[in-house]
Amino acid sequence: MSKKISIAIDAMGGENAPNKTIEGIKFFLEKNINKDFTLNIFGKEDIINEKIRKYNIKSNLINIINSDTVVSDEETPMTAVKNSKNTSMWNCIKHQLDGKSDISLSAGNTGVLLVISRMILKMMNEVSKPALAGLWPNQNGMNVVLDLGANIECNDQNLIDFAELGSALFKSLFPKESAKVSLLNVGSEEIKGTEMLKAASKRLRDLSNEDNFIYNGYIEGNNIMSGKSNIIVTDGFTGNIALKTAEGTAKFITKNLKKSLTENLFTKISLLFSYFSLKKFQNKLDPRKYNGAIFLGLNGPVVKSHGGIDSIGFYHSIDLCYKIVKGDLMSQVRKNLHHSKSA
Repeated sequence: MSKKISIAIDAMGGENAPNKTIEGIKFFLEKNINKDFTLNIFGKEDIINEKIRKYNIKSNLINIINSDTVVSDEETPMTAVKNSKNTSMWNCIKHQLDGKSDISLSAGNTGVLLVISRMILKMMNEVSKPALAGLWPNQNGMNVVLDLGANIECNDQNLIDFAELGSALFKSLFPKESAKVSLLNVGSEEIKGTEMLKAASKRLRDLSNEDNFIYNGYIEGNNIMSGKSNIIVTDGFTGNIALKTAEGTAKFITKNLKKSLTENLFTKISLLFSYFSLKKFQNKLDPRKYNGAIFLGLNGPVVKSHGGIDSIGFYHSIDLCYKIVKGDLMSQVRKNLHHSKSA
């Protein structure tokens, strides 16, 4: 894309904001050498300017748009309609609707962000439910997993839409790789699973082709990170449990490995000889590198950063936004959905 990328950032959302958000912006400005972007920062202007001075940010690539109020972490989606207008989160999404930004990013209240994103940007005509997608490492690279909690109940058409949306996201981020889809199930055999899963599987097999995605059939939870498939499709209930289980397992492994390697003199000495290998292992499991869940199915992409992430993690979510726009996600989504609706 030759057009300058424009990212709208809610600087006030999440824990320790705007410290972590502004420091994350600083990291992004330092690490991105292309300078083909503009960052539109929404929040309380006086506080943001104070943090910009604190982190010694000097750049003509940022715009600050004042928003006097902030969405509370205690806000419920039901009250979001009444209380969220003119907040930093609301104005961030509205900027995208007005065509002044290509994508929005917030670490604020997830439920409220989904509600106001859907309210302002609207759903795509071809999609009945939005999906929340995330990136997970696998043996060969990266997975896109969806839905991670936006929809507790789904039908077979929703799962097909998720496959198309997830494949579009994967291809926008990794254009040189093939999109390979699997449905998360209790077994890999065709006879396993609910009637809804079987119906979705049959339809996905009919849609499978090199131009869109290759359907690899069912996949079990223990094979999600095998690399056999890179788009894992499921309902939001199952997906959210799988996500939290994976996060907890990664924390358990790294915590106990560190404890085991530092419990006595012998293990501390052995740590010296395996330091770089362990560092590489820790880096692969670092959740900050995969920070950023993507709302798909709306008339524009919205990224949700984890509320408790630090500035490094927030930097990675900005970088994700940049790559999504650079990869022209929305054009890929429209192409994929046209494929499934016309087939």
